[in-house]
This record gives sequence, C-alpha cells and structure tokens, in this order.
Amino acid sequence: MTSKPPEKIRVLVIATTFPRWEDDQEPRFVYNLCQNLPKEVDIHVLAPHAPNAKEQETWGEIKITRFPYFYPKYLQKLCYDGGIIPKLKSSWLARVQLPFFLFFLFIRLIKMTANNRFDLIHCHWLIPQGFFCALIKFFRGTPYLLTAHGGDVYSFKGIPVIPNLIKFALKRSTFCTVNSQATRNQVLKFSKNSSIKVVPMGVDLKEFHPGNYNEKFKASFGEKNLLLLGVGRLAEKKGFKYLIEAMPLILQEIPSAKLVIIGFGPQKARLENQIQQLELASSISLIGGKTGKELQDWFASADIFIGPSIITADGDTEGQGVVFLEAMASGTAVIASDVGGIKDAVRDNISGLLVPEKNPQAIAEKVLTLAKNNQLKEKLIQNALELVRSDYSGEQSSQKFLTLYTQCLEKD
Repeated sequence: MTSKPPEKIRVLVIATTFPRWEDDQEPRFVYNLCQNLPKEVDIHVLAPHAPNAKEQETWGEIKITRFPYFYPKYLQKLCYDGGIIPKLKSSWLARVQLPFFLFFLFIRLIKMTANNRFDLIHCHWLIPQGFFCALIKFFRGTPYLLTAHGGDVYSFKGIPVIPNLIKFALKRSTFCTVNSQATRNQVLKFSKNSSIKVVPMGVDLKEFHPGNYNEKFKASFGEKNLLLLGVGRLAEKKGFKYLIEAMPLILQEIPSAKLVIIGFGPQKARLENQIQQLELASSISLIGGKTGKELQDWFASADIFIGPSIITADGDTEGQGVVFLEAMASGTAVIASDVGGIKDAVRDNISGLLVPEKNPQAIAEKVLTLAKNNQLKEKLIQNALELVRSDYSGEQSSQKFLTLYTQCLEKD
C-alpha cells in the first residue's frame, strides 16, 4: 500500500514590495524568498496592482494576485517606484490614494480568505497589513506570521495611532520575525514578547558572486579608474546626497574616480540638480534601475560599494539593507553608514567599513583608505564573503521560514 503524499502548506503572502513583471526593477527580496521556499509550500502572493501589470498570473509555482486600489488604474501612484512612505512625503496624489488603498486591500483580503482555504498568512510589514491580518484572524481564525522590515516600525514617529495598531497586530500574531537586531529592538518597544525572531532576508549566492565581474563595465569607465557604486531607491533615507557631496573630496585625491548610482525614486530630479550644481556630471552617473544579470555584473565589477543611509526626521532608516549583502556576496568592498540594522552584516573593519551618517568627509576618507590600502580591502572582501555564505544565503532564510510555518500550524 503506497503512502499518501503530504499535503502542501498553503500560504498567502501579503506584500507591498513585489515585482510588477518578471524583469521589474523593484526590490525582489519577498519574491526571492517565495521562490526559494521548498515545494512543500504552496504560495499565493497578494500585492498592489500597478499600471501595465497583470492582475492575475503565475510565475513558476507562485500564484500572484494584484489588487487595483484606485480608478482609473493608470493613476495608481501610491506603490512602487520608490516605495509608499517616500511617495506619501512627496506626492499629494499618493496621499489621496492612501484610504482607497487600505479599503481595497482589506476587501481583497476578506474575499481571498473566504474563497481560498489558506493554512497560514505570511504578512510582510506590520502596518497596515499586520493590522488587517489580526482582523482576519478574528473573523476567519487564520493564523499569521508577521515580518517587520524596518520602515514599518521606524517611519511613523509622532503619529499617535500607529503604536496601538502595531501592538494590536503583534499581540494576535503567532510569531513575528525581524530582519536585524536593530529592527528587533525597535519592535520590542511595542511588545515585550521575547520570542521575536531575527530572520534576515537572504541573498541568492547563485546570482550574486565574484564571477560576475564584467570587463566591459570596467572598460567603459576606464580599466584603472576607481569605480564606486551606490544602489537603492532614490529616497531620502538612502542618503545619496551625502555620497554626492563626498565626491569632490575624493576627486581631489583621485581625479579619475567615477561614481555610478543605480536606482529610481522621488529624489531623482533633486539628485540630478545637485550633480549639476557641483559640476560633477563627468564623474557621477545616475543610470536608473537595473535588474537581473546587469545588476549582478555591476555589483561584481565595482571597486567599492557605498551605502550612505541616514535616519530621516520621521525616524525611517534601514531595517537591514539587502543591497549590502549583494555587494558582499559579489566580492566588492563595502562602506556603509552606522544606522539601523546595517551593522549586523557590515561589521566595522571586519566585513566592511562603517561611517557616521550624513558625513561626506567620513565617506571620502574611507573611500581613499580602501583605494590606497589593498591589503585591508582584500581582508574585508574575504571576511564578507565568508560571512554571507555562512549566515545570509537565501536558502538558509527560506528554510528558517519553512520551520516557522510548520511551528505556526502546530501552535494554532
């Protein structure tokens, strides 16, 4: 008698950051996690719709539903292309769309949990998604796992209702994971539950590795020229204005140095204007968003990766910063601001160099240090490679979440 194969765990994944199409330049960490989960998990993703994106489709084994939240659909501006929080700061249309987004997200959640029997909801970001999952659990009894990424607990300084919503979501969740120790410390301000688990988003080591070095990229900027790289949304918390301010100091010592910034977002025009005002157009290139093999090649071909992130006035900062892991896995030396959860992986003088936030002088000094001290640079690169391979692979992350999915079902 043959044994019946075990049923898959049916998981509804809720996220506001998810690729709109397969070669999209949006951050892919939620998609990569879903992709890396083993076949024992049946994944259905719920994400916001965007103009030109399909409302229903399947990528491999991943089923995707994108819910429209404003009409006509081509006016949807709240999500993507820089993220919800920067959009709320910079766009009146995004602010108008927020209540519609919340309403249609909740309605779609109600419909999906009524029409599909999910064993578990994996909710990325504590608010608003976590709050709605708490309501769904009350009505449907569906357990949910919360994952905080940083912006959902850092960004709402001074808004009285937010702490209560976060506490409500945390209290009713089966488990909560965070992407760094810094994010955990922030979540503990809302809940003293010591079982909050640090499970960082991982990096796909098959995609990001030193073998992606591309001679054409280097040659286009001069084979012997120092090539600096910044990658991320062009949003305030990424701190690119301070990296741009550091370039004149770097150019005084290394006139042929080049800086490439990859990304898109609401601060693009402001950064372009800054580059023009400082007369740095020949030394700094904003080349828009990149994805796939091209992005992997950029990471491996740069001499130094710089992440000048800051803490914004409303408290927003890096919860983890997957781009740092991608640079480290690519064999590129890393300089980063000492903010948020960055220092979990970028350990000063071990796997990278840390600088104070908003400090162009410190950025320039560390760049020049690495440019002149190849022995130190190689030490940091090797240590970073070992750290990423041992602690931050995508496979490790997905296995930890699979374990948590099983524990959620056992607990509830």
